[in-house]
Amino acid sequence: MSTNPGIEPSRLYGSDNALAHHYSRFRVTERLLLTGHSHQAWPDVGFEAQQHAWLDAAELVDEKWTRADEQASRVKDGFKRLLGDVDGELALGQNTHELVTRLLSALPLRERPRLVTTAGEFHSIRRLLDRLEEVGLEVVRVAARPADSVAERMAATVDDRTACALVSSVFYETAEMAPHLDAVAAACTRHGAVLLVDAYHHLNAVPLDLREVGLDEAFVTGGGYKYCQLGEGNAFLRIPPHCRLRPVLTGWFSEFAARDEGVVPGQVRYGEGAARFAGATYDPTSHYRAAAVFDFHAQMRLTPALLREVSQHQVGLLQTAFEALDVDPRIAHVEPIPAERRAGFLALRSPQARRLSHALRARGVLTDARGVWLRLGPAPYLSDDQLREAVARLGDVIRLGEDH
Repeated sequence: MSTNPGIEPSRLYGSDNALAHHYSRFRVTERLLLTGHSHQAWPDVGFEAQQHAWLDAAELVDEKWTRADEQASRVKDGFKRLLGDVDGELALGQNTHELVTRLLSALPLRERPRLVTTAGEFHSIRRLLDRLEEVGLEVVRVAARPADSVAERMAATVDDRTACALVSSVFYETAEMAPHLDAVAAACTRHGAVLLVDAYHHLNAVPLDLREVGLDEAFVTGGGYKYCQLGEGNAFLRIPPHCRLRPVLTGWFSEFAARDEGVVPGQVRYGEGAARFAGATYDPTSHYRAAAVFDFHAQMRLTPALLREVSQHQVGLLQTAFEALDVDPRIAHVEPIPAERRAGFLALRSPQARRLSHALRARGVLTDARGVWLRLGPAPYLSDDQLREAVARLGDVIRLGEDH
């Protein structure tokens, strides 16, 4: 076991964040990047890793794939640690959309033409289900709020005609966690349906152990673009044990293990476990970067528990600073969510969310807006002073709007 003590949490607070210099190429000390819920900066080790990918390709040419597979295995191990997963396997993909479509292509949608979801899913699921509804599938959407009862309401909606239930463990608009998803898992088991959990806003923002929360038989998707700092091209689909599904939308990597046996006409082969959901030739550069970043997190001891502690401190600071502005709640207010159920960012409800986000960008504060939600997402490399300054500029923007 490494004796490296990592970084002390106290050194991530105050006016000088000790982690920031590891992100020098993203200039995190010079910019107010409150988009940590959407795209966190990459540590500098990622730049070196991308160079290694190019050099391996130049040296090894078509023999690079052995080296690339080593990187992919390290990425899978990194995600499995974040999931607390000892039983499942992971298929990797460029994005969650690609992986969700693979899963849905494996389901008996003719016999079970019903999909159950919530009205609060991210677009990779929302848009896909909207389109499937257009071509005749039944899509049942339960309200995402109140989140504390969403699992119970979803579970009651699953029936024998349901092929799949799809739900986020943390909702992307508000950062509110959806508790008791084991109730949905149990309903799916009773009715022979599949459960897919979108854990993108959970992963590396809030500790997660699939077995502890009763999701050891669930499919889980997520990726590294947000809180994991891995950048693009690093998504995964967790495959539960003993899966025998045969997805339509897979690539030739799925039969890679049997390639020496030749092609048998009329017979489509699949590998075991996650290989059933494998794709085809891809750019492995993202896996080099991701493997290096996972190693960096281990070196710094940036565990999910530590990152959760830092996140709660930062989100709490943002909330306190905003509430001190004494803004008219009709203009903007903090969405009331219990602190223990708020994940990695602060959601402000405002009919002017888009205007506020655009005005903040003009003043050097990067945020984003989703409908009526202004999302303020800190990251572990930001200092307390940067967070206070960002909220102060938000106050200026709001006051300027009131004057007009």
